Amino acid sequence: MNISIEQINALRSDIADKMSGFRLEHTLGVEKMAVSLGEIYCPDKIDLLRAAALLHDVTKELSIDGHTEIYNRFGLTPTPESLDSPATLHSVSASLIIPEKYPAFADEELISAVRHHTTGRAGMSICEKIIYLADYIEETRKYDDCIALRNEFFLAEPEKMSESDKITHLNRVILHSFDLTIADLEAKGKNVVPDTLAARDAIIFELENN
Repeated sequence: MNISIEQINALRSDIADKMSGFRLEHTLGVEKMAVSLGEIYCPDKIDLLRAAALLHDVTKELSIDGHTEIYNRFGLTPTPESLDSPATLHSVSASLIIPEKYPAFADEELISAVRHHTTGRAGMSICEKIIYLADYIEETRKYDDCIALRNEFFLAEPEKMSESDKITHLNRVILHSFDLTIADLEAKGKNVVPDTLAARDAIIFELENN
C-alpha cells in the first residue's frame, strides 16, 4: 500500500480534532514508537505503521454502547470475554470503521494491525506485532510493567542483532507482555480473551521451533 506523507499529516490533523488531549498524546507516542520498531524490523512499511498507529485508538473513547452499535452495524456482537474486558472493544470497532471513515487507509494489513493491537492473535504478522508492542511500551506509558518491558526491549540493542535474533528478541518481549497481561487480568478476576491465549501459544511455538 502506498501512503504519502501528505496523507499521514492529514490523518494526524484529523484525529487531533476528535480525541482528548490524553488520548492524542498516547496515539502520537504509539506512532513514534511504531516508527522506532519499524526501522529495526520493516523499514519498508514505516508509512503503513504510522497510519495504523494513528488509527488504532480512533474509537477508544466511545462508550460500551457506542462500540456495540458499531459491532451490530457490521453484523457482529461483542463476546462475553470482551465485555468483561471492555478496553479490548475499541480494537475491533476501530478496524470496522476504517474502510468507511478512512477509505484511503483501507488496507488489509493495516486494518488487521489495528484489529489485533490489544489482544494479539495466533500467527501475528510483523506489523501486527509492532503495533501491539508499540501500544504497550510507548514512552508516555508510566506503568511499571510498561517501563520494564520498554527497557527489556531496547537495552538489548536489537538494532545490532542478526535478523533471526531480532525476531527471537521481539517474540520473547511480546511473550513477556502476554504473561504480564494475563497475570494482571487473573489478579483482577477477569477473563482472558481467547485471542490472547492463542497468541501466547503461537509465540511459544514460534520460539521453540526457531
